[in-house]
Amino acid sequence: MKKKKVNLRDLEPKEHQGEHSHDDGHNHSSPEDISNFRTYLPAIFSFLMLIIGIAVDYFDTFPFFEGWVRVVWYTVAYIPVGFPVIREGWNSIKNGDFFTEFFLMSIATLGAFAIGEYPEGVAVMLFYAVGELFQNAAVNRAKRNIKALLDVRPNEALVYRENDFVSVNPETVEIGEKIQVRVGEKVPLDGILISEKGSFNTAALTGESKPDTIAKGDTVFAGSINLDGVIEIETTKEFKDSSIARILDMVQNATARKSKTELFIRKFARIYTPIVVFLAIGLTLLPYFFVDDYVFRDWLYRALIFLVISCPCALVISIPLGYFGGLGAASRNGILFKGASFLDAMTKVNTVVMDKTGTVTKGVFKIKEINSITFEEAEFMKYLMAMEEQSTHPIAKAILEYKADGSEFEATNVSEVAGKGLKGTVNGKTVLVGNKALMTSNNIKVPSETDGIVESIVMVSIDEKFAGYVTIADELKDDAHQAIKQIRDAGISKIIMLSGDKDSITQQVAKELNIDWAKGGLLPEDKLNEVEELKKQPDTKVAFIGDGINDAPVLAASGVGIAMGGLGSDVAIETADVIIQTDQPSKIARAIQIGRSTRNIVWQNIGLAFGVKVIVLILGAGGLATMWEAVFADVGVALLAILNAVRLQKMKWKDS
Repeated sequence: MKKKKVNLRDLEPKEHQGEHSHDDGHNHSSPEDISNFRTYLPAIFSFLMLIIGIAVDYFDTFPFFEGWVRVVWYTVAYIPVGFPVIREGWNSIKNGDFFTEFFLMSIATLGAFAIGEYPEGVAVMLFYAVGELFQNAAVNRAKRNIKALLDVRPNEALVYRENDFVSVNPETVEIGEKIQVRVGEKVPLDGILISEKGSFNTAALTGESKPDTIAKGDTVFAGSINLDGVIEIETTKEFKDSSIARILDMVQNATARKSKTELFIRKFARIYTPIVVFLAIGLTLLPYFFVDDYVFRDWLYRALIFLVISCPCALVISIPLGYFGGLGAASRNGILFKGASFLDAMTKVNTVVMDKTGTVTKGVFKIKEINSITFEEAEFMKYLMAMEEQSTHPIAKAILEYKADGSEFEATNVSEVAGKGLKGTVNGKTVLVGNKALMTSNNIKVPSETDGIVESIVMVSIDEKFAGYVTIADELKDDAHQAIKQIRDAGISKIIMLSGDKDSITQQVAKELNIDWAKGGLLPEDKLNEVEELKKQPDTKVAFIGDGINDAPVLAASGVGIAMGGLGSDVAIETADVIIQTDQPSKIARAIQIGRSTRNIVWQNIGLAFGVKVIVLILGAGGLATMWEAVFADVGVALLAILNAVRLQKMKWKDS
């Protein structure tokens, strides 16, 4: 069974195809609106002709409406909706594909005309045409979010060149150049915010309607809309590698990866359709040998009913549409599935394995506790910050955030003690900043209370006396607790954490989040071995969630690889099957919900189509069903299946 293929790139707005639309302030009908109206004209014309013809037949008030007049009337009603189908059927036959739905509909309706059932012939073709219109409308609705993404793709960039900002094509901007974005404009490329702060609408990228406010030095993604003041950005990626370009590529290619159900239905239709045609021929001719009062016209009519009923339109239309609806619903929620097959795979997951840093934590060090012994906290931090200003370590950056203006003190003669910390002079005092090994090697007595601290700890001694310490920790993401609860509520039986961070820190985070089992201090190959062992357990389907380059091997090996798309590395994003664009772990449960809802709707459509068709086929073969029941069994069921599939695009998922 052949269906017309739709290329998602055909959905691009015209401004992306080299044409530009202009708005002069007046309300003109767009060419697209006029085209849509013209699409419905043939069906409207045929419907009016059919209704008038049936009314005249029923009331029998016009004696001239019989013979050739009646034939011509219904033929004129048939041609607008029937000719395109017959043409498609003929083209398919010329290409060597005989058994298509166009062929079935052409044979059934022309056969109805041959035996004088003109209203039924027109009605079958009319309702089939209406079904096609409904299908197209449903597909267009499913693709609106993709068109919105295409609309978000920036058309120009204001780049600083030769002492001025000039407008250029974003594809010509290089990494490291400075660009300017005005209020209401789209950010054209990924970059780092140079301005002090900015507020952005990231709905098209993340599905979140709440504005995202970021500070100087934070990442800004292409496709975001600047909401507050003129900002400047230093680009970090070329246009082709930007977040919006990556999303578009993923969504556009997602439909190429078919689910097993889709592939089965396509194969089934190719076998099923010719069988139906030969059964219809048999239903017409074989009764001649077994029935005493055989009437060719009656058995041909039954065979035509059989053909109309058996057309697998509902299956061929609604199943791909169901999966496409699932992909669209996911992308609206900031979740990108790289294909329909991963929607199916997500429904089978019963074990979730996750990385720690960047997945359930923010991946950014923050001061957790300051414990000063010999100085006031403010003065203690001045000594510490003066030393850390000489370091580029991420922990030093976290400490320097204590005060935006930096330390009032200045460190001199600063030297690094490999693997231990820093040594220098501040205000004439000898200062040591580092770990316990640095303290003990300089005969500094460290309080025993520090032994039980699992977080990263920075110790300070001033003039050979222990002055205090600061603990540094990676913060949990705001929705980390919610994410674990929702994953459990989604029916996941086992949640595991595997991390390259210290085992003590990993265990603490796992305990805080109520994770079943955790293991830290792992190399990439160790994580891979752990997941491989899990996969060997019977009936275990593993999803792994990570964000770093070191997670790529595990993402590739797991049943479903899920990557954090905002902060995640390019390698992890390329390897993963599902991308969480918002970096929110709570979206994992949402991805499971969408996968399950999609599967349920697809199987509802399969059950509906087969159930109704089998019943009406039996009635039709026994002479108990007319062409009108056949129309319902084919077009009616197809319409119901399409409407059921469209529910995915309207569905609201409640947070558990």
